[in-house]
Amino acid sequence: MSSSPSENKVTTRTFRVKKAQGDVLTMLTAYDYPTAVAVDKAGIDSILVGDSLGMVVLGYQNTLPVTMEEMLHHCRAVSRGASRALLIGDMPFMSYQASVGDAVRNAGRFLQEAGMDAVKLEGGEERLEEIRAILDAGIPVLGHLGLTPQSVHQLGGFKAQGKTAAAAYELLEDSLRLEEAGCFGIVLESVPARLANFVSSQLKIPTIGIGAGAGCDGQVLVTHDLLGLFDAFVPKFVKQYASLHQDMSQAFLSYKEEVEQGLFPEEKHTFSIPEEEWDLFLARVEEDDRG
Repeated sequence: MSSSPSENKVTTRTFRVKKAQGDVLTMLTAYDYPTAVAVDKAGIDSILVGDSLGMVVLGYQNTLPVTMEEMLHHCRAVSRGASRALLIGDMPFMSYQASVGDAVRNAGRFLQEAGMDAVKLEGGEERLEEIRAILDAGIPVLGHLGLTPQSVHQLGGFKAQGKTAAAAYELLEDSLRLEEAGCFGIVLESVPARLANFVSSQLKIPTIGIGAGAGCDGQVLVTHDLLGLFDAFVPKFVKQYASLHQDMSQAFLSYKEEVEQGLFPEEKHTFSIPEEEWDLFLARVEEDDRG
């Protein structure tokens, strides 16, 4: 007898168990129904509906303009397509920074309105009050340290973090604080591999690396980067497993040429009407013309 989706459902407990057993976690982003279906079928442990959608789907220059309504819209689509993976909604800029009340309300919307299982938010010590309040409301939280895109202006651009002794120590301390607060895991983005490996060894909760080397407990990539769909730039830490932007562009050109040359559609792409029905149709038209 096959298992039901609920029996196979990945949970935050799965994250802890895999960390304890030394099993590697897999995570990818998704922003729509068909991508969520494909990622879920591949057996990926977790889907992050990241605010990266602002850049790779909505065309913004960075993640800052992304709104709660945009995030919830895409989260709902993903939740309709995935039943097994742990679904994590990324809290957008200013959805949790202004007040603890805003943070809890907005985090709750991801679960109540959009079918997410957990939320992710950026920051360390400065975000502990919000994180604890969200957790107190019964909402699982995934932390995010290192390069935090919502602080891109404060950080001076999309630059690797933790490259000095002081910065590395602060990242370690923040990781321990997030674990103590109750986060079920931490994303480490664009930090030196040696540092990410050390931090991972000091934590009981798993780390999910993106540009943080193989020493993390899991890995995440933006699916549009992995598929070669986003052509504006390719981050150093990305491996492209396909070149779909190029394939898509070529497909569009081929379609245009075939339409213009009369090669598409062919007869096999069309529908037919039975001959006797066509004759009846023409007879009726002729009768109308006489009238």
